[in-house]
Amino acid sequence: MAEGARKSQEKGDPPGEKGKEDGDEGDAAGSVALKKEIGLLSACGIIVGNIIGSGIFVSPRGVLENAGSVGLALAVWGATGAITAVGALCYAELGVAIPRSGGDYAYVTHVFGGLAGFLRLWIAVLVIYPTNQAVIALTFAHYALRPLLPCDPPEPALRLLAAACLLLLTWVNCASVRWATRVQDVFTAGKLLALALIILTGIVRICQGWHSWLSPARAFWSWGAGPSGGSLALACLQGSFAYGGWNFLNYVTEELVQPHRNLPRAIFISIPLVTFVYVFANVAYVTALSPQEILESSAVAVSFGERALGSMAWVMPLAVALSTFGGVNGSLFTCSRLFYAGARERHLPALLAMIHVRRRTPIPALAVTCVSTLLMLVTGDIETLINYVGFVNYLWYGVTVAGLVVLRRRATARHSLQVPLVFPALFLLVWAALLLFSLWSEPLACGLGLGVMATGAPLYLLGVRGGRRLPALRRALAALTLFGQRLCLVVYPQGQEPPGAEPPAPHGEPPAPHT
Repeated sequence: MAEGARKSQEKGDPPGEKGKEDGDEGDAAGSVALKKEIGLLSACGIIVGNIIGSGIFVSPRGVLENAGSVGLALAVWGATGAITAVGALCYAELGVAIPRSGGDYAYVTHVFGGLAGFLRLWIAVLVIYPTNQAVIALTFAHYALRPLLPCDPPEPALRLLAAACLLLLTWVNCASVRWATRVQDVFTAGKLLALALIILTGIVRICQGWHSWLSPARAFWSWGAGPSGGSLALACLQGSFAYGGWNFLNYVTEELVQPHRNLPRAIFISIPLVTFVYVFANVAYVTALSPQEILESSAVAVSFGERALGSMAWVMPLAVALSTFGGVNGSLFTCSRLFYAGARERHLPALLAMIHVRRRTPIPALAVTCVSTLLMLVTGDIETLINYVGFVNYLWYGVTVAGLVVLRRRATARHSLQVPLVFPALFLLVWAALLLFSLWSEPLACGLGLGVMATGAPLYLLGVRGGRRLPALRRALAALTLFGQRLCLVVYPQGQEPPGAEPPAPHGEPPAPHT
């Protein structure tokens, strides 16, 4: 073993890194830890797969409606992609400086303390991620059933198929990290092929002369009163939401092979690729549909397919279904790591920080993620709830990037990646402008979102800070943890136990309770 380690170091690998990257099961009798199975390709798949959901296929009209012209809408898509890339590079430096899973939650906790981190975690696990996953799963169900039924699918059928999708993908994620990343790779490739078909069809139509809405005279022709500063800000906000998911790779940093290299590389590849796809897919749409038809369509890609693809129009509903199926998988994979990271910081029950002794997957965190999303499926208008907390979600992006500036001032050593300070400054400037406009245009929705987040403060003081002084609560959590460990065969990853936790039980023995 020592000889193998010596040879590995001679090749330039850090000690123990090769064994982790191989991801074999041969070390099952040794340490139990999350396996580094996410390479560069899968890392790009996570970013691209989480950004490209149903939005570009179903409803890019929000940007067009507020921009007021085709030309300005295309400019907004490009500009928001550039700002997203700037923010993602800031997150890349944070991921290198703080190489822990959990994304912005881990960074905010490290820089600003436990209360700030808990508030970020609270709003994310309570509302944001379960509702987003529920909406994506329902969109998958709608477009999977659309070719099979002559009319709109009934609501119970949609919810049942969405629930089946969630349960299947949760099982895949529990079974193997490698399976989950392969599913993500395949479905990301599928949605990119569908978008490539849209873009290539648009290029063919341009060559055939269908480009009147792209000529300067018509591209910047504004309907109505023309764009204003407020409407352009709203268009940028809509565009920024369409790029949501750009920070999801940071949630799985500890499972990324060579994160100091592959995290920034994946961002350099993925964000420009998504920006290119978004801009040119919208160019393709206006070669077959007028701006008014785009604004009136409930599914722009489907309308485009009916107009431009003829007998191949069935590809578009299938593409939306494939895109959203992959989106659910990517969201489950990354969101479960947020539960896992929160439990490791003792902000959530300790059971959620444990992984299966053989499969190395966070089964309790995945199960809770699935159950919380299933509960959202049986609620009423979940999209309204997302609108209320969307402002708060965007608020934390800025807080996290501000944490980079604070961390840079505190740091005594240089990281392997340091972005120019103009990057966080530019991101914070645009971020502040968009947030102020959101507060001005929708004060009630923003206020409700802030109110939901604020409910986490007393819970933190009572349950997290004061939990050690509540023996009954500690005993109940210990019993729950022991039951969950025996049911799921999970233990803490070696070397990552929360302070005061007992080491994981040896294989073949019942796990000891953890609180």
